[in-house]
Amino acid sequence: MLQRESRQAVELFLTSAKKEFSDFADKLGGDTYEKTAEIILNAQKNGGRLHITGIGKPGHVSAYMASLLSSTGNPCYFLHGTEAVHGSCGQLVAGDVVICISNSGETAELKATAIAIRSNGCKLIAVTGNPRSWLGTYCDACLYAGVEEEGGPLNRAPRNSILAELLTLQALSVALQAERGWNPEQYVRCHPGGKLGQLRENEK
Repeated sequence: MLQRESRQAVELFLTSAKKEFSDFADKLGGDTYEKTAEIILNAQKNGGRLHITGIGKPGHVSAYMASLLSSTGNPCYFLHGTEAVHGSCGQLVAGDVVICISNSGETAELKATAIAIRSNGCKLIAVTGNPRSWLGTYCDACLYAGVEEEGGPLNRAPRNSILAELLTLQALSVALQAERGWNPEQYVRCHPGGKLGQLRENEK
């Protein structure tokens, strides 16, 4: 059985998450994604590809978003945040776009990666809780993903900031999927397995 303090910690975190999620969602809208989507769509028209990267927990967000974007009509490649400067920038070609995720926008390893990305002739999009940070100002476009507190014991481990990063990137994926005009048949071709793959059959 959880200690009383542990149960209280859970309740405090959930209260914090509800507030932060609601406050952040209220700041978003369709116009939020105009510049970012334009950069990506223009690159795609010219044969450019989309990549996404991050350090630490945002790196895990990057892997998820690469999968989500790819499965909804916009092929996206995970770029390892630190391996990028040790050879993985070889997956990039001039004209590609790379989304870089960092809550602080000041992570040293991601700075090095962003500089390497730009030197390979790519556009950069920042996702950060601090648009005035190094990353926020270095990139060609910036999506804000900021919260007042992380929640949980110590208020340090990335929790609410991860929710914000996921929400803004999921909204971007919605905009890009809509631009593609994907229909159910196209979606199922990318996701033929599991319950999602059965949905189209059930609709007939």
